[in-house]
Formats: sequence, structure tokens, C-alpha cells
Amino acid sequence: MIISDRRITGLSSDVIAELDVEVGPLWHERYQARLESRPRERAVGAGAKHRLVFVDRLLATLVHFRHGVTHDVLACWFGVDRATITRAIGEVRPLLAALGCTIAASVRLRTLAEVIDHLGASGQAGIIDGTEIRVRRPAVGRRDREKFISGKNKQNVVKAMVLTDADGRLLFRSPAQPGKLCRHHGPSAKPGGRRRYRLPQARPPSRHAPCPSLGPGSRVHHGRGP
Repeated sequence: MIISDRRITGLSSDVIAELDVEVGPLWHERYQARLESRPRERAVGAGAKHRLVFVDRLLATLVHFRHGVTHDVLACWFGVDRATITRAIGEVRPLLAALGCTIAASVRLRTLAEVIDHLGASGQAGIIDGTEIRVRRPAVGRRDREKFISGKNKQNVVKAMVLTDADGRLLFRSPAQPGKLCRHHGPSAKPGGRRRYRLPQARPPSRHAPCPSLGPGSRVHHGRGP
């Protein structure tokens, strides 16, 4: 049902199948490398088996990204523990981020600089906006616990910047940051610091300011009189 209904993940079954083929081997490779990095205490094939196969881990991650569903709800849906969902999303997220955004058969954008260069070279417009995703309230005693509270909706959230093209196709999403960041604040050059950004004040238009819509040599009058 999850794969067949596009409203759940936002992707068609063909795209999900392509992600399974492309990302699945990378996940299995990392899993095997993690197992081989520590001394073996059991025979090959022994031990607990995965109750959540990779395609289910991929679907849980896609549903979480699409609707912001909490890990508890996903755990009930897939019939596993919440820690399993948390671990699955943590493993699949970086693999999907490393793929970037495919805009053509041989063109894939992975960084913000590549996205901006692509928009500039193609003459397209980009749309930048911020988004909030609700998260579980951090445990009592955790350092910087209050940094996740958004001043806008008084909820525990993380925020990210999203960049799309003029048609709304997602091209880039920044790493999530704690929700206690307003639009006039951004990360400082110093770790843990903040820097205030002030928007430039709009100046009143000149009486003989150039009119971009009429060409570089055109003039438009602002105000009364000829």
C-alpha cells in the first residue's frame, strides 16, 4: 500500500524501486563494514535477524520526510521498536543526501554551490524558503535543550532551508538546525555563537530611476508631474 499510493511518500513506485536498487547495496556495504570492524563473537549467520528489511527502512524514511511522522507512529505502523525506526532513518538519511538531486539523465546536483551554478547557467529562477519539522522533546538534563523550541509556534522543532526551481521541484535542502533560530540570526563563525543579520533598508525610488522592464536605458518617473 505504501509503494502503490503516491500520496504517502510523494514518489512513484518506479522511483522507489530505483532508490532501492541504488541505495540498497550502499546500505548493505556499510552494514557489513560495521560488523567486520569489531571482533566476531558468534558464527556467521547466527544472531538476531532484521525485522525491518532495507526497503522498509527506505519507506519509513520517505514517509518521515514527506509528512513529518514521529518515530513512535512509524514504529507502530511497521511493527518494530521506536529505536529501530530511529536507527533506520539515521542510516538511510545520509545515503539519500549523498545522491543529490537528479535533474537530467547525466546531471546530478549535490551541493548548494552546484545548484546555484545550475540555476545561473540555465537562466532559471530559484525559490528559497524555510521549513519546520516537529521533533520529540529532548530529555531532561540534555545540554541546550531549550534551543529546539521555536519562538513561532512554541513547539520543539528543527528548521531547514529549502531551495526549489520555479516549478517547485526540490533542488537542495540544508542540514537541519535547532528550532530556536529566527530569520535575522544565522550561525556565527565561532562554534556555538550567533550573528545578527540586518536586512538592508529599502530606499525610496529616485524620480528618474531606471526601469528594468523597459530596458537599461529607459527611465520612469515616480511622483506627480511630467
